[in-house]
Amino acid sequence: MTTAQTYQLSLSNLSCASCVGRAEAALKSASGVTEAHVNLANESARITTDASGLASAIDALAKAGYPARTKELRLDITGMSCASCVGRVQKALAAAPGVTEAHVNLASESASVTLAQGAGDVQGVLAAARGAGYPATIKSDGPARTDTDDTPSQSARKAEEARHLARRTWLAAGLALPVFVLEMGSHVIPGMHGLIGDTIGHQTSWIIQFLLTSLVLFGPGRGFYTKGVPALLRGAPDMNSLVALGTGAAYLYSLLALFAPGLLPETARAVYFEAAAVIVVLILLGRWMEARARGRTGAAIEKLLGLQVKEARVRVAGEILTRPVDALEPGDILVVRPGERLPVDGEMTEGRANIDESMITGEPLPVAKSPGDPVTGGTVNGTGSFEFRATRVGADTTLAQIIRMVEDAQGARLPIQGLVDRLTLWFVPAVIAVALATLAAWLAFGPSPALSHALVAAVSVLIIACPCAMGLATPTSIMVGTGRAAGLGVLFRKGDALQQLSEIDIVAFDKTGTITEGRPELTDLHLAEGVTRADLLASVAAVEARSEHPIAEAILRAARAEGIETPDAQDFEAIAGHGVAATVAGRRVLVGAARLLAREGVDSADLDAVAEAMAEQGRTAFFVALDGEAAAVIGVSDPIKPASRAAIAALQERGLRIAMITGDKAATARAIAHEAGIDEVVADVLPDGKVAALDHLRAQGGKLAFVGDGINDAPALAHADVGIAIGTGTDVAIESADVVLMSGDLRGVVNAHHVSEATLRNIRQNLVWAFGYNVALIPVAAGVLYPAFGLLLSPMLAAGAMALSSVFVLSNALRLRRIRPALAETPGGGATGATAQSPKQEVPA
Repeated sequence: MTTAQTYQLSLSNLSCASCVGRAEAALKSASGVTEAHVNLANESARITTDASGLASAIDALAKAGYPARTKELRLDITGMSCASCVGRVQKALAAAPGVTEAHVNLASESASVTLAQGAGDVQGVLAAARGAGYPATIKSDGPARTDTDDTPSQSARKAEEARHLARRTWLAAGLALPVFVLEMGSHVIPGMHGLIGDTIGHQTSWIIQFLLTSLVLFGPGRGFYTKGVPALLRGAPDMNSLVALGTGAAYLYSLLALFAPGLLPETARAVYFEAAAVIVVLILLGRWMEARARGRTGAAIEKLLGLQVKEARVRVAGEILTRPVDALEPGDILVVRPGERLPVDGEMTEGRANIDESMITGEPLPVAKSPGDPVTGGTVNGTGSFEFRATRVGADTTLAQIIRMVEDAQGARLPIQGLVDRLTLWFVPAVIAVALATLAAWLAFGPSPALSHALVAAVSVLIIACPCAMGLATPTSIMVGTGRAAGLGVLFRKGDALQQLSEIDIVAFDKTGTITEGRPELTDLHLAEGVTRADLLASVAAVEARSEHPIAEAILRAARAEGIETPDAQDFEAIAGHGVAATVAGRRVLVGAARLLAREGVDSADLDAVAEAMAEQGRTAFFVALDGEAAAVIGVSDPIKPASRAAIAALQERGLRIAMITGDKAATARAIAHEAGIDEVVADVLPDGKVAALDHLRAQGGKLAFVGDGINDAPALAHADVGIAIGTGTDVAIESADVVLMSGDLRGVVNAHHVSEATLRNIRQNLVWAFGYNVALIPVAAGVLYPAFGLLLSPMLAAGAMALSSVFVLSNALRLRRIRPALAETPGGGATGATAQSPKQEVPA
């Protein structure tokens, strides 16, 4: 029976006595909680519950609206060698006081722990890991590691580990080679057996093998015993325990045959020193190759870390000083020269430049920047020196947030991992049980020499089993897949999104700012006979320069883009519900709806049909009159982004249903949807109605992803099975999403789905191999083929197969680094894979 414990939780959102009552009621209804008292003064709750009830209490508080304050800890774990280790570390951490959730990642040798503030402390968590035999240290809470830090990066640690394993492997191989030649040489070299007998003698040969094998086992192979035996004694055997048992059994049996042969039947007096020595060599070789491969799984993080700048030039009282980036503060004025990487985020204050932002957006073309424009740390200045004001520094910069998101994604635990963890926790004990059963079966029913056959079969079972492959199957694919996704501008913020995105059936898009540019543009200009485009645009721009309407900005941008000078307007008048009027260069100019011209007695019959056609295409049509004559119809709309059509077509080709959710009227929405290639439209949706729209789509069957960018999209992003935020959108939308696209267009949705499918496919391949390998080869090692074919697997071959199993899984995961974008950008700003047409333009009459 679990002993009840008392915990002190720190609560949020307590503001009155009613809150206290509701919080207490929620706690008392939680499973396992026997007593609960909430204190408004210090915003805390004191509860009595068993350890398993703590998580239930915290869930109840969150649902009641008074979430307990928690702290996220990221730990580096040492000593893990296989999936069984993962299960034991996770179990130990979850049992630590105050821990509500714990996830362990074998590939990154790390753990993520959620600790309830007040209910436990960091030292208790570290002690729990240490007590399980896997010492832990806290990862740095700072922004990301830089080259100036003393703490080595994961790739550096793995490189050093690989070098250490290489030295051990070569030493072990040098010592084991003579042992192998002395014992097994006669199988390949005729007369070798007789030569040994006639020279040094077989007894001396065995003594040499004993000495060299002892050096192998207690030198390079020492770690298998120092780690495996204590784990076995704790009742928590791991991969090291299997190796220690297998090689130890072969070694001890050989010692008996050499020094106490009378204890063994005459037919069973043989030595297996070569098996013990070669097994250690092969497993060390496998771990060396594994360490090298695992070092490459973190390449994405290392690449991002390489974008960080160590020093920056700061303008102080007219002088330019060099300071460490860690010492920068918001408001500092920084100076950047051509070819330099920007140290932090900011706003340009002086100069002009073309900046390569491909590391953020994936766009290959440099972006022109001028005073007032935002700039991002980690991007590269192409041409021109400039100055900018720092706005976000340290952990708040975009690059630091990207690194943090990638690290979180790489440490994610997918739902598919749960079954693997449950199986592997008992895998090593099960293997030991199978080995003992194999030993007993051979002793009872095996042919002579039964004891030798039993030993070979039991050792082979112990050695061939590979929980490493099972433990690495999922996390290595996640690390490489999410790292490659980051390289394509796709950031998975939440772990299960990687799996869920591969399972979606419907993708629903917000319209404004997601499918479209998010701002009105002049798309059509139909001129009456005798009117020139330049003159008309100049007159209209002069009037609209006095207006604050968003459409006025579209007209002015178009005039500026065409190099048209805007004259001054006099007698400006805004006519509510109709339009605007002013005098420009002595002419009376009217700009507005058809009712404005009707009110002013202007005949627009010749242009009415054009205006209706524009409206059918989703444009907002405005009439222009000059001195009482209808002169033009202007079409303004929020244009579709260049890559939207191609992205939507690519998603449809992948078998997904596409829908658009918008507050536009049905006719306008259908016109935009038709232009974008979307069949399903949910129109006339109020800002707070998008969640209901998602439920309506979900009711038709299947999982759903929602793509949006605005503040009003945040509830829908959180409500969807997978929320995908456009990275150029608002911070609120990004925080509510599961996936963030760093670029502003929809190619990222296609690439995100592509990476998700490829990663899950890779994980399934790894799991099929890892489980299939063990299911198929453990019975072979036990000797099931011997009655029919006379085949008994050598422990040395078992060791080689085991070593290659982990290497196969890692090598397969590393293939994800070569994922190519499913929809790549073309020089024209569109995308490959589908045809992207330009917006239609009316031809002047």
